[in-house]
Amino acid sequence: MGKTDHYKKLAAMYLAAPINEFYEPIIQVSEGKSIIEIIIKKDFFHAANAVHGSVYFKMLDDAAFFAANSVVEDVFVLTGTFETKFLRPVNEGKLIAKGELLKNVGNKLEARAKLFNESGELIGSGQGMFIRSKIQLSEIDSYKN
Repeated sequence: MGKTDHYKKLAAMYLAAPINEFYEPIIQVSEGKSIIEIIIKKDFFHAANAVHGSVYFKMLDDAAFFAANSVVEDVFVLTGTFETKFLRPVNEGKLIAKGELLKNVGNKLEARAKLFNESGELIGSGQGMFIRSKIQLSEIDSYKN
């Protein structure tokens, strides 16, 4: 399998995850990078009418995760640690998370992501450690298809 096939299969796996029926994201995966976009819905808001931090975390973690898993073609990686920084609130438009792999050392991969509003302003960031699991990608139905 070529790298382009791997990236397409990772994207298909992501989009097939039941949680993403709620968020309705789009994703692009390439070598050591990923971009995820979602349109903001009021369903994402906390009581003060801005996007809840859990949405920031999800997008940042997902973008960093797929940047890491883009270079691992045999197994699913798992988030070991992930630190999130919230910089400013947002309540309309689109969220864009851009992930990038920083280090790939044995079983551990370090990746970061930045979250932007549709005007290109940085609204959050995160960085974490991802660990190779024993879950074979070839055993995940949404990756195989």
